[in-house]
Amino acid sequence: MKKFISALAVVVALSGTAHAQDFQKGLAAAQAGDYATALQEWRPLAEQGHAFTQYNLGLMYYNGEGVLLDFVYAHMWANIAAFNGNDDGIETRDRLTKEMTSADISKAQNLARECLAKNYKGC
Repeated sequence: MKKFISALAVVVALSGTAHAQDFQKGLAAAQAGDYATALQEWRPLAEQGHAFTQYNLGLMYYNGEGVLLDFVYAHMWANIAAFNGNDDGIETRDRLTKEMTSADISKAQNLARECLAKNYKGC
């Protein structure tokens, strides 16, 4: 049992490192203005439930960086990030709510629910 727990700890540590490296690659790309690479690095992490990455995807949609500017998708990703414990997601979602129509907010909320139901795949 002790060997199993040690092996599991190594796997968890390595997977966390790989995720951190992928996030850092995306961050470096975004800071360099290469939003296509940032999106490529971050989308798989967002689909794995990484709240901070989900928040960053929301920002990309909010600012139209690497994707079309889209407050509905920005709200969706910020809302998902907030659901997963990201405080910045809460703040961004609430700020977006002030700039959106009630129909767009409803659409964003429906998309977020669908995304959660699909376990973040294809959102």
